[in-house]
Amino acid sequence: MINNRMLVLGKQPNPIRALYAYGLQRKAQVGEQNVFDLSIGNPSIPAPPQVRQCIESLLEEPPEVLHGYTMSPGLMSAREAVAANLQRRFGIPATAANVYMTSGATSALYISVAAITNPGDEVIVNAPYFPEYKVMIESAGCICVEVPMRHSDFQLDIDTLRRAITSQTSAVVINSPNNPVGCVYTEETIKALAQLLREKQDEVGHPIYLISDEPYREIVYGAQVPFTANYYDNTIVCYSWAKSLSLPGERIGYIYVSDRMQDAADVVYAVQGAGRSLGYICAPALFQRVIEQCIDSPTDVEAYARNRALFTAGLDELGYTYIPPDGAFYLWVKALEDDAQAFSDRAKEFDLLLVPSDCFGAKGWVRASYCVSAETIERSLPAWKALKESYAR
Repeated sequence: MINNRMLVLGKQPNPIRALYAYGLQRKAQVGEQNVFDLSIGNPSIPAPPQVRQCIESLLEEPPEVLHGYTMSPGLMSAREAVAANLQRRFGIPATAANVYMTSGATSALYISVAAITNPGDEVIVNAPYFPEYKVMIESAGCICVEVPMRHSDFQLDIDTLRRAITSQTSAVVINSPNNPVGCVYTEETIKALAQLLREKQDEVGHPIYLISDEPYREIVYGAQVPFTANYYDNTIVCYSWAKSLSLPGERIGYIYVSDRMQDAADVVYAVQGAGRSLGYICAPALFQRVIEQCIDSPTDVEAYARNRALFTAGLDELGYTYIPPDGAFYLWVKALEDDAQAFSDRAKEFDLLLVPSDCFGAKGWVRASYCVSAETIERSLPAWKALKESYAR
């Protein structure tokens, strides 16, 4: 028999990707230049030249080496490169044994949740949050507990988190820089979270893991992103080079289980077991080798900063309200009515594609991606203007 839950998920896909698919269809109908697709975090900035050079060089390798299976956790040389990068950048005593190469951050998160939870456990997310977190948590048979961030500054609400943690809590998921808001959790916030989790671990008598989702770590505008594993020992870091190196379709990332974790060896084994159970083994071999050589390639943050300045200046002139982003490449814009879905639907009438906040666990906002070309942002501004004027009629 068909699994009814999977049937429902298939019929109701991720709203972001559904809007993206609509945009592709609409572009075919009216022309790409007439559709302002701000729905998906698909970087328009090319990968660094080192990546192309590395790929071309690797293509000279024997095919059986280049395209063959790796060990399930990944190439040891790639894992060593990740560990060395973490040691060099953050001063943590990372070892290759605690690194597991993955097909992007999504599989890293699925594996991590499966590794450290049992059915019926509670996993806390901080809203607004990436909608697939809930799918991952419920796929593990767990309960997704939503805790709103502080609306004043979109930092973690430590007091509300304290009340939400119970004896059934296995993990807390955080994402900084945040998708969809663009906020960066300060060191003060991370220290307060770490202290809370230590207190709650002692209270409930079992580990509470911090799953830190960090694919936007390098994309910041003057803000500092605290490396969570330096503040809380029971941290599992999930990372992807989709954004930092503009490689979203190549699906390459990693899990890092903190070497400071008391039961790190068992958690690593659980990660490996979860990867085996879910079929997330042997991450793409070619791009493991690319990352090994290009891990220190710089991220083109300036291009996103220019887009951010262009976009916010345009919306300021039109009188929209938004949260100034400290990182990532999204603008969290206040909808012009309480119903975010209705606002998003009206925006589609102007071929302006904005993701309603409902899927992120919040009401009354939309997410607009500015990892598009500057020309797309400029050409979208008349649509934003017409959208606002439609509410004044």
